[in-house]
Amino acid sequence: MFIFLLLSVNMKAQQVSSQNPLDTKISSGFIDPNNYLVGPGDSLLILIKGLDELAWKINVSQEGTIYVPKVGEIAIKNLNLAVSKIKIGNAIKQFYKNVDIFITLIDVRKIKGSLNGDVKKSSVVIVPATSRLSDVIGGNDVLNPTADLRNIKIMHDDNSFEVYDFVAYTRKDDKSQNPRLKDGDFIYLDKTDKTIAIFGSVKFPAQYNFKSDETVADVIDLSGGVLTEAKTDSIELVRFADDYKTQKSFFLSLAQAKSFKLQNKDKIIVRSIPEYLRDEIVSVQGFVRYPGVYKIKDGETKLSEVINDAGGFLQKASLKDAALYRITLSDTTDIEYERLKNLLRKDMTDDEYDYLKAKSRQPKGKVVVNFEDVFLSGNKSEDVVLRKNDFILVPEKKDYVNLIGQVVHPGKIPYDQKLTVKDYINLAGGFGWRAVESDVRLVRANSGEWVDEDDVKEIFPGDIIWIPENPPPPKFWDFTKDALFIIGQVATVVTAAVAIIATRK
Repeated sequence: MFIFLLLSVNMKAQQVSSQNPLDTKISSGFIDPNNYLVGPGDSLLILIKGLDELAWKINVSQEGTIYVPKVGEIAIKNLNLAVSKIKIGNAIKQFYKNVDIFITLIDVRKIKGSLNGDVKKSSVVIVPATSRLSDVIGGNDVLNPTADLRNIKIMHDDNSFEVYDFVAYTRKDDKSQNPRLKDGDFIYLDKTDKTIAIFGSVKFPAQYNFKSDETVADVIDLSGGVLTEAKTDSIELVRFADDYKTQKSFFLSLAQAKSFKLQNKDKIIVRSIPEYLRDEIVSVQGFVRYPGVYKIKDGETKLSEVINDAGGFLQKASLKDAALYRITLSDTTDIEYERLKNLLRKDMTDDEYDYLKAKSRQPKGKVVVNFEDVFLSGNKSEDVVLRKNDFILVPEKKDYVNLIGQVVHPGKIPYDQKLTVKDYINLAGGFGWRAVESDVRLVRANSGEWVDEDDVKEIFPGDIIWIPENPPPPKFWDFTKDALFIIGQVATVVTAAVAIIATRK
């Protein structure tokens, strides 16, 4: 005779026992027979296979017993499912000889408990008997943000209780901290009062609820463990003295941390090994022979050395437009610029407005360096020392001048050093019909500086010539509406005047 846990109901057995139809609804999830306590409301499926096939769906009574036809009452109170199946099988084989017996749990009972404490609403919870703590408190709409998840108290009907650390379950998959619930359980979450904190080179630095008898190593483990860069021979613990005001430090190795007990408001600091695996690289992009990332010695390697490592410049490289950018400079906050950005033009002085314009044109993090001086004139004073994470950009030569605005054919015109602003405008077909010919400006490609046409001494590749336009005339329909409105008003006045004159006559 064999006892099996069936995953589904045998269809042939249902047909043989068609006089007693079975409810074969299957509960979600798997059940460990050794951990599940059978109780009132559970339903068992019992199949007996011999010369005939018998099948019964049997409910567990409120007294913790089941009744099997011809066999009688069998007590399974406070027994787990595995032991219950053995006891039922032994009782059945006293009456049925040479048969196979199959027993499985097909319906799980509901249990009732309560959720209280620092929750959004104290409530009675009704859940399947297979439910665990996570099924009750796992929702975001259940707990208050201040609830203590590390000291959850579950009290049972027999007045016994346990305390569970739900953070340990979610962080370390410690299933012992996610218990199966029992009927009548009272779940209580206290409000956070005592805390400890961990900082530095751990995977999940944070503030955690304090838990009694916990060591420094326990919290390091709870925070995911130390990072590879962590300096584990001098972990600092900051603790309040007995006066609850002054603080003192203890320095521990990772081994000592395993036995050092924590107190309320302790702070654990795990520092990093200085300059651990620190990259000292720069990036070179654009028109060099071998663009990419290059190793440097921070604060020592010069610009010319890296360009040499990159194979030098390509023929189309524009040294005039080449630039060096430094991240540490781009992170610097200009308090005055931030202030001016929030002001209206009418609230600024002319100097403030000029500063705002100049600052807005300045590329973030750009270092002042003249590539032509370094690589063409050999001016070593311009050969700047590089810092880690510097970015060098060498663009293509700009062999054109860009015309925008009110010219007949706006666009790019090949650069010619001999040409003037007017020459370029003529090459673009001349002024457009709404051009403001007296207000032509040139915008420098490198600096964004605006120069009046009369002040332009030389034009450089990439410069922009801008020809503004007169304000456009009003739209025809807007003009027509205004004219009709005025005519209508005049007609009204004339009509009124004629009416008055006629009345006097």
